[in-house]
Amino acid sequence: MTPTQILAFIREKEVKAVDFRFMDFPGLWQHFTIPADALTEDVFEEGWSFDSSSIRGWRRINESDMLVQPVSETAFLDPFARETTLVLICNILDPSEKRDYERDPRNVARKAVNYMRATGVADSISVAPELEFFVFDDIRFDQTPHSAYYYLESVEGTWNTGRDERPNLGYKLRYGEGYSPCPPSDALHDLRTEMMLLMEQCGIKINGHHHEVATAGQCEIDLLPDELVKMADNVLKYKYIVKNVARKHQKTATFMPKPIYGEAGSGMPIQFSLWKDGKNLFAGNHPYAGLSDLAMYAMGGLLRHAPALSAITNPTTNSYKRLIPNSEAPVNLAYSRRNRTAAIRIPVYSPNARAKRIEFRLPDGSCNPYLAFAAMVMAALDGIKNKISPGQPFDKDIYDLESEELARVPKTPMTLEEALVNLQKDHEFLLQGDVFTPDVIDTWIWYKREKEADALRLRPHPYEFALYFDI
Repeated sequence: MTPTQILAFIREKEVKAVDFRFMDFPGLWQHFTIPADALTEDVFEEGWSFDSSSIRGWRRINESDMLVQPVSETAFLDPFARETTLVLICNILDPSEKRDYERDPRNVARKAVNYMRATGVADSISVAPELEFFVFDDIRFDQTPHSAYYYLESVEGTWNTGRDERPNLGYKLRYGEGYSPCPPSDALHDLRTEMMLLMEQCGIKINGHHHEVATAGQCEIDLLPDELVKMADNVLKYKYIVKNVARKHQKTATFMPKPIYGEAGSGMPIQFSLWKDGKNLFAGNHPYAGLSDLAMYAMGGLLRHAPALSAITNPTTNSYKRLIPNSEAPVNLAYSRRNRTAAIRIPVYSPNARAKRIEFRLPDGSCNPYLAFAAMVMAALDGIKNKISPGQPFDKDIYDLESEELARVPKTPMTLEEALVNLQKDHEFLLQGDVFTPDVIDTWIWYKREKEADALRLRPHPYEFALYFDI
C-alpha cells in the first residue's frame, strides 16, 4: 500500500494505534507506538524522531536522536494487540544529514541488494530460509556471581516417561526420533498450524510445517521464497508470531540453536538463487547437479569466506554447540547434493530451470537476518567476481571416511571467538559498495567479543563443578 492507501486503510479498519518496528544491531525487534490519528503522509517522508541511546550497538547518549522512516508496503495488522494496531516496519535515518543510518541492519540489507544490481550480475535474489525452533512448557534459568543453572521442561520429552502427570499418557518422543511423527506423539501440531495460519494472515507465504528431530518441542515452519529485504522482514514477523502464539498457550518458544545437550540443534538453512530479466542464473549445464558456472562460483565465494561469515550467520556462543563434528551439523566447508554435513547442499534434482538453487546450511535462527542475508550475498558475489572454484563435491558419508581423509576437509570455526578472528582477517568482500562499513564490522566484533564471548569465557560453567570440584 502507498501512504495514502495506508491512511484510508486506518479509517476503514478503525485502527486505534500504529506500531513502528525496527531492528537493533544484534538482531532483536524493537518498537514504539503512536495514536493512529498522529500518522500523516509527511511521516512517511520526513520520519518520526525517537531516542536511540538505549538501542544495543547504536548511538551514545550525547548523539541519540534518530528518525524512524516507516515503509508503507510493510504494513500488517498485529494479530496479538488488544486494540486494532497497524504495524509498519521502518528504516532508520540519521537526522543530521537525513541519510540512512549505517548501523541499521535493514539499511545494510537494502545496500546489498543495490550493490548486486549495480554489479550487473543479477537484478533480484530469491531467498527461502528454513527456520527451526524449540517450544517448551517451562524454562527457568539464573546467573549470579555464586550460582548458575537452567532447567527446561517439555511434555514431549522422553525423560518424562516416568513422571507422574496424573495421568501420564505416554507418547513421548524418543531421543533423535522426533522427525514428523503424527499426533498424539506430535503434541504441537495444532500449535504450529495456528502459527502457520497467522503467518499467512500477516502476508508471509508458507510451504508447510512439521515436527523436527529432537525429542522435545523442536519445530519447523517453512517459508516460500521471496526477495531479500522482504524475506528478512518476514523472518522477524515469523519469530514474533511463533513466540506470541506459544505464550498464548502458556508455552515458550526459542530460536536458541542448541538448548538441549546431545540432541539436534536448530538451524536456519537458506536456499537462494540469483535472477536477471526473469531468468534463474543458477540453472545451467554444469555436470554437477545441472548448475551454472555462475552458481559454482557463488558456492566458491561462500565456502572461501564461510569462516568469516559464521561470525554473522552464527553469531552466538551457543551457535557453536550446534556446529559439532561427527554429527549431522553442516560443519564441513564443502558442497554436496545429498550430504547434509556439507555447508552447502544442492537440494533440487528437477530439470525445471526455475527450481535450481543452492542451500547454505550454516546459519541459525539466532542471527540478524538482514545482516546474515546481506553477508551471504556479498560472499557469493565475490565468488562470481573472482571466479572462485568451490573445489570437488563432498558426497561421501562422513561415517565411511577414514579419519585422515575427513581431517583434510575444511571445517567451520569451533567457537564464536574463532569466528570473530576470521571476520577480522577476512572482511574486505563485505566492504564492497559500502554495504558493510568498517564501523559496522568493528562494532559487530567489539559487541560480540565483549558482551558475549568474553562474558561467557570469564564465568564458571556449571559442568566445571561436576568435572573439577573435588580435585
